[in-house]
Amino acid sequence: MSQKLNLCWLGVVAMGMALSAGAQEKLADFTTQVPLSVSGEGPWYRLELPLTVQLNARQTDLSDVRVFNANGEPQAYALARATPQAEDGRTLTDVKWFPLYNSVDATEHAPSVRVQSTANGALVEVQPSTQLEAGEEALRGWLLDASAIKAPLQQLVLDWTSERDGFQRFTIEASDDLQHWQSWGEGQVARLTFADERVEQHEVALPGQSARYLRLLWEAPQLAPTLTSAQLQSSRSLPLPLVWSQALAGTSVKAGEYTWQLPMSVSVERVQVELSQANSLAPVTLSGRRDGSLPWQPLSNGLLYRLTQGSQDVVQDQLQLSGQTVQQLKLTVDERGGGLGAQVPVIKFAVRATHLVFLARGPGPYTLALGNSTVKAANLPLSTLIPDFNAAKLATLGKAAVDAGVVVTPSATPGPAVVGTDWKKFGLWAVLLLSVLFLAAMAFSLLRKPPVKP
Repeated sequence: MSQKLNLCWLGVVAMGMALSAGAQEKLADFTTQVPLSVSGEGPWYRLELPLTVQLNARQTDLSDVRVFNANGEPQAYALARATPQAEDGRTLTDVKWFPLYNSVDATEHAPSVRVQSTANGALVEVQPSTQLEAGEEALRGWLLDASAIKAPLQQLVLDWTSERDGFQRFTIEASDDLQHWQSWGEGQVARLTFADERVEQHEVALPGQSARYLRLLWEAPQLAPTLTSAQLQSSRSLPLPLVWSQALAGTSVKAGEYTWQLPMSVSVERVQVELSQANSLAPVTLSGRRDGSLPWQPLSNGLLYRLTQGSQDVVQDQLQLSGQTVQQLKLTVDERGGGLGAQVPVIKFAVRATHLVFLARGPGPYTLALGNSTVKAANLPLSTLIPDFNAAKLATLGKAAVDAGVVVTPSATPGPAVVGTDWKKFGLWAVLLLSVLFLAAMAFSLLRKPPVKP
């Protein structure tokens, strides 16, 4: 009896496996299909998913992303993206700062200095290389000692004495030996008094690279403030870059309040608000929510401005978020500053880039597919997809790209199984059901049969 039961169970298992194979995902199951081109050496290829493509997904976590070969066979793949653990690795460190002086007339050249440091490179003293007479020296900027930080630098946070209110603009340079300097762009902080309130901006984004020293040089030396605090935020792992959306139009039903509907729920890290009119200044609060049935939650606040100073505009048009997942955004503007004009401003939003790595099996060309609200996640960990994987190897993989000129337009959402009748699937279900009934009948018969008397 045991042998007969085992044979029946094997038949049921075989039918189940056949049914699973018959129900394998197909390219036609996905509403958006994008041709891919590959270059470099395989068999692994890395694709940075464009945001315009991601927004065609039907699942926020991209569980419905797939890659198919020319035969319609799905490819093994992994997703590399920012994780909450990466956010937990951020550290804010207080650092020492040293003034940089130069003669009043020598504003076109960076101050030359002589330094005293410890064996590990920590600065003890920074002095001008030539002695300046009293009244001839001018504060040009500050030298920050980041030698104790052994991780990529992501953000600079400054504070300064109150007699230097207003906008502070400076260049940022990095060095490991105090001799050779690399430009890290420009920084801008501000402290303003507005309608009996103080509006402050202390943070400056850094490029996510490592450096032992930073040099901050003010564009207008006479406006260089006296620092009271300098902090650097670092992270153990370098975050993926930001990718920006296309411009998004909004609506307004109340003065000083604007709303935008995002194409899908995404984890937003930055929002850029178009400031079309010169000399605009507005303290704002940004709120968000996943859908209209939920209350608004505050996400960020700050000061947006576009001010003409001399021959150029000083612009601060971005708000930084911490990656909250939202589909609706609301900007509330304090209109005591004049507001943002009669038109509803357009915005752009940024999310962390997502890289897809797939193992090319079978013939090309390959197709990226997404847009299915019912499929389950099929991505593997990178360490499983690439057995000897390490962070350095990711950059050596072949590259895949969305073919230039391809317009991503989702096809009509497939109806609930009215496209046609899958007789093969019905047949497999019927065989499986008959096998189960046969097994139950045999078991019942064997249980009712009286035992054989010896």
